[in-house]
Amino acid sequence: MARAEKATAVAELKDRFESSNAAVLTEYRGLTVAQLKQLRTTLGGNAKFAVAKNTLSKIAANEAGVTVLDDLFQGPTAIAFVSGDVVEAAKGLRDFAKANPLLVIKGGVVDGRSMTPAEITTLADLESREVLLAKLAGAMKAKQSQAAATFNALPTTMARLVEALRVKRDEAGGAETTGQADSAETSAEAGE
Repeated sequence: MARAEKATAVAELKDRFESSNAAVLTEYRGLTVAQLKQLRTTLGGNAKFAVAKNTLSKIAANEAGVTVLDDLFQGPTAIAFVSGDVVEAAKGLRDFAKANPLLVIKGGVVDGRSMTPAEITTLADLESREVLLAKLAGAMKAKQSQAAATFNALPTTMARLVEALRVKRDEAGGAETTGQADSAETSAEAGE
């Protein structure tokens, strides 16, 4: 590879490291070209799967400020640059690795944080962003419904309380009236 080609490759890889949400390093030894094509199709628009030389990838990563991957650039390495949903890309890689054990997830970086293969698998076990947002919206709607029910209950409770007080006063007033009538009769009898 000529020096100009290497510089172009490093610049392209550096741009991918900088513009991606995540980068997952894999070992692809033993996979056929057809299997790699299938993997690229599986990842779809979420990630770009690229095979690159370790030395050039390491230089590009360091220039992009991603130094946590230095130890992973050993053996045949391919990088999945994730620009979409990280969880979906991790699921695609995990599922493909289950079906094709020759694909080994080495590790990666998500939003500048180093991730082990186990952490990437755990990330793949999460539900997709859309599902999590739908659950959050449902929880928020439920809380709003509870608040609305509470606010609606306040006037109803207040009206019942006022009615109970009125009934109690009427009963107490009726007893008072009866008591006053008894007192008047007793006074009238005493006056006779």
